[in-house]
Amino acid sequence: MKTLLNLNQLSAHQLRTLAAQLLVQVEEKDQRIAANTKALQQKELKIDQLTYELAYLRRLKFSHKSEQISALQMTLLDEVTDADIAAIESELESLKDKTDTAQPKKKPKRQPLPENLPRLDIRHDPESTTCSCGCQLRHIGEDVSEKLDYLPGTFQVERHIRSKWACDACETLIQKPMPPQIIDKGLPTSGLLAHLLIAKYADHLPLYRQAQIFERAGVKLPSSTLAEWVGVCGVQLEPVAQALKDFLLTQPVLHADETPVPMLKPGNKKTHKAYLWAYTNPANAQHKAVYYHFSEGRNGKFAREVLQDWKGLLVCDDYPGYKASFKQGVSEVGCMAHARRKFVELHESGKSTIAIQAIELMGQLYAIEKEIQPLAPEERQTIRQQKSKPIMDLLLKWLQVHREKVPKGGATEKAIHYSLKRWDALSRYLGDGRLPIDNNWVENQIRPWALGRKNWLFAGSLRSGQRAANIMSLIQSAKNNGLDPYAYLKEVLERLPTHKASQIDQLLPHNWQPSNR
Repeated sequence: MKTLLNLNQLSAHQLRTLAAQLLVQVEEKDQRIAANTKALQQKELKIDQLTYELAYLRRLKFSHKSEQISALQMTLLDEVTDADIAAIESELESLKDKTDTAQPKKKPKRQPLPENLPRLDIRHDPESTTCSCGCQLRHIGEDVSEKLDYLPGTFQVERHIRSKWACDACETLIQKPMPPQIIDKGLPTSGLLAHLLIAKYADHLPLYRQAQIFERAGVKLPSSTLAEWVGVCGVQLEPVAQALKDFLLTQPVLHADETPVPMLKPGNKKTHKAYLWAYTNPANAQHKAVYYHFSEGRNGKFAREVLQDWKGLLVCDDYPGYKASFKQGVSEVGCMAHARRKFVELHESGKSTIAIQAIELMGQLYAIEKEIQPLAPEERQTIRQQKSKPIMDLLLKWLQVHREKVPKGGATEKAIHYSLKRWDALSRYLGDGRLPIDNNWVENQIRPWALGRKNWLFAGSLRSGQRAANIMSLIQSAKNNGLDPYAYLKEVLERLPTHKASQIDQLLPHNWQPSNR
């Protein structure tokens, strides 16, 4: 009634103003409700997708034994499935509301750690043993939890001792909480997890082999448990890998290349060809980064998934998958090593008597690059115009003249045609000192995957392939920036549970600063 009387006292202008304000408030409220509804629907959709994938993987895990695949393949596939299941469960846990009253998961019974392992006591005591009421707290006991740590070459046990303090006057109990962990209430420390990831993804040791090594050291850890840890770590490290990709998309020059990776299709017991794509900034960049992307095919759409709206200078080979990007503001930079390789193959096979001439001219270009490599981009560009451009002009004339002389359709004519067709891209480096002469740097970044294929044989799923790509992106970037990848990953895993999402860039290898401890 009071509100009604107040409204009766308002003028027509004041009523119109009030009505306009109320309409704005209602519209803003409707927008907030719509946004919250959309976010909730997306969250529910994601939960449904993950729940379905989890159910599928669990069925798959128990169907492996009926499939006609080798014992080694089954062991590796089991590892992948266990890691994928753990990763999905971790994602589902993060999506659920903290207020959910679902039944708590049963805590698995953990075998005690061997008594012969050295112990390191880490005490977690309150900053003060004086109660807020002014009384001195009395020590009444402590909780001890053991975590398995790994230092290069040896195991040790961390004993986390949390003392209990009580105030007799106001009956207050004080106990410092355990520091947050990547695997909450889990057995492994960040050191053990970092070692596990380095051994699997950098040293290419499958988990079942690591389990055998651990058992010889006196610690029995099933490979299924190790796989669960890897799956959780993959989920936790994904934001860091995503930030690494975002950083690369701010760079003006990128290298790109791709390589096939066999991926097992459990349903038909065969592998098919998936692909690993590598993107990196140049070798002379101040802050080096490489990002790997795993896809089920080689179609150009997979390149666009990563590059998105990026517009810059892309160093790549002649693969058509990158062509769509060149129509969207990306400038192509050719690889002289690919062009040279075709003439080298002709010369070594004895199929051409003139290939050596092209090889010698290209060799002169590489000699200049070796000479100017330490210089600043502006200086490199100046010297290239003075020394390299005349050689490139001579090479162009040589290619044009000999194309008319060699047999049509022959191997030599095809090698010449490859260079002439891409001449603009091959010569683009002359006008920009930031650009490299070839794409060899990114090919070096793919080499660890080529070595890994010999040990892990195949990827078990798209999820496991991208998990490997994310973790190897961080490991390889750490190496390229002169870091010890074990020390880097160990500290990143320590910091992640309490690190602000808005400051995730601090954890990238080129920004990483070890804590002073």
